[in-house]
Amino acid sequence: QVQLVESGGGLVQAGGSLRLSCAASGRTFSSYYMGWFRQAPGKEREFVAAISWSGGRIDYKNSVKGRFTISRDNAKNTVYLQMNSLKPEDTAAYYCAAAAAGSSYTSARTYDYWGQGTQVTVSS
Repeated sequence: QVQLVESGGGLVQAGGSLRLSCAASGRTFSSYYMGWFRQAPGKEREFVAAISWSGGRIDYKNSVKGRFTISRDNAKNTVYLQMNSLKPEDTAAYYCAAAAAGSSYTSARTYDYWGQGTQVTVSS
């Protein structure tokens, strides 16, 4: 069992930055593939970024490449999402998720555990 708690969301102007954190409970954090997803009102949850167990593989949604950076610190049981050059279309609730195993880490169905979400609002 893994419990995930996100933090770091807030209100920011377009062009600004935020850093999201996701703290995981348990001693086996390094055995989980970690992902960030987001969901805007009236829209489906969508993939944002994912990072492999040791950080050797990273994937991003095309629209955030070059602006967002995912990273993890296994010693601190934490995964991060640094978001720069934010746009109004980035406004959403952001969720971190953990997957024990799977083949498609860009799919929400692969993930076993989810945090409660943190709201990011970007004003124009």
